[in-house]
Amino acid sequence: MFKEDTIAALATAYGEGGIGIIRISGERSKEILDKVFLPAPAKRDDDGHSCHSKSDEQEKKENVDELSNIQNRRLAYGVIKNPETGEIVDEVLAVFFPAPHTYTREDVVEINCHGSVVALRKTLALVLSSGARLAEPGEFTKRAFLNGRIDLTQAEAVIDLIKAKTDKSFESALNQLEGSLSQKVKELRSLLMELLIQITVNLDYPDEDIEEITYEETLESLSQIGDLIEKLIATAGTGRIIRDGLNVVISGSPNVGKSSLLNALLKESRAIVTEIPGTTRDTIEESMSIRGIPVKLIDTAGIRNTNDKIEQIGIEKSKQAFNEADLVIFMVDGSEKLSDEDISLLEHLKDKKAIVLINKIDIDKKVKEQQILEKAPNCKVIYTSLIGEIGVDELEETIEALVYSGEVKQNESLLVTNVRHQDLLVRANNALNDAKNMTVAREALDFIEVDVKLCWELLGEIIGETATDDIINAVFANFCLGK
Repeated sequence: MFKEDTIAALATAYGEGGIGIIRISGERSKEILDKVFLPAPAKRDDDGHSCHSKSDEQEKKENVDELSNIQNRRLAYGVIKNPETGEIVDEVLAVFFPAPHTYTREDVVEINCHGSVVALRKTLALVLSSGARLAEPGEFTKRAFLNGRIDLTQAEAVIDLIKAKTDKSFESALNQLEGSLSQKVKELRSLLMELLIQITVNLDYPDEDIEEITYEETLESLSQIGDLIEKLIATAGTGRIIRDGLNVVISGSPNVGKSSLLNALLKESRAIVTEIPGTTRDTIEESMSIRGIPVKLIDTAGIRNTNDKIEQIGIEKSKQAFNEADLVIFMVDGSEKLSDEDISLLEHLKDKKAIVLINKIDIDKKVKEQQILEKAPNCKVIYTSLIGEIGVDELEETIEALVYSGEVKQNESLLVTNVRHQDLLVRANNALNDAKNMTVAREALDFIEVDVKLCWELLGEIIGETATDDIINAVFANFCLGK
């Protein structure tokens, strides 16, 4: 990135809309605006005086731009005009934000056009031909990071806010944007730095009259920091689900009520329901929110032996979805004895997070909970009757409990939602554990110092203080244009 460049991009979604915004950032922002924007003349009273109640001297004090007569941070009405041909492109509102109190800490201009694809394309083309270049994905936020307005975790929270699917995922991203994770990481690094200073002083000045740090004190400090890191790591599983969503597969033999369950959870008739086995021939995917948790719900074809080639393709896709799922909802027909297919599939649930629904209990109850637990002892069993909507609320409560899994409180504001953060926390904790083991073994302080410093550096990568250019570029490569 060349920070002397002035960049521009469409800041709103591409397509038709009421308003489309073109954002410009850099030293030449105001100069470019003056080239393409023609403000409407100020209204005057009958005596020919400006309608503004303030004097010219007062307006100058309030940073009125001399060239375009645009007052800083106030929308000005006018038109976008081609400076070469005089063609009027659009009727717009424009605003200029002087540095450093802007998103990027550079001069910023925003042009509010009509949400026409043609008007936005023409206006952006004029801006680019007047001295700006097209921004790279995420370059506005990248400049905010490089200019010190936000750290790397806050920058990553911006894209999480944009992609948030539920209130909970939005709330989690907003907390991160406000610096909740940054503050915690900085606290940990501060504790590590205090320990490093004590170790370094003892190593470099052994003959001075300095209080010697003991192995017991070192171990106590390392354990305290380790407990805090492990607490953060414990939130990562839930945090990932809150951010990315939970892949839930509804599986089972044909005609056990899988499509009826999908419809019941969606509260609409999305899947075709008949009494004919094999009605669902392909996987059906729907996104929804269960108790604030984003869920991708996958209704699969019933798994059975069949000679129907089309149904066989659907069954293979069902098996693939089954293996890749975060959570399996396995359904059995409670009015019939367990089939060979049921027993075979239950065997595959031993190593997965799974909920077994014994359905159709309004007809008969020939399947007991104990029979299920004998085959899949780690599963949660729920009795349901989807015709009467019995058990649906209990199912939603169980999904919620499985996501939080007792390790994270539902009102927990700080969740580790990013895989990069989780990986760095785990590596930092491993380095800390190595330091603890060497402390217990009373190894030389030189060796302990190396692992403590490694832990400090790994935590620094999370907030960007010790991150390399490659890591920074990889983070911002996931952003959209205009942000």
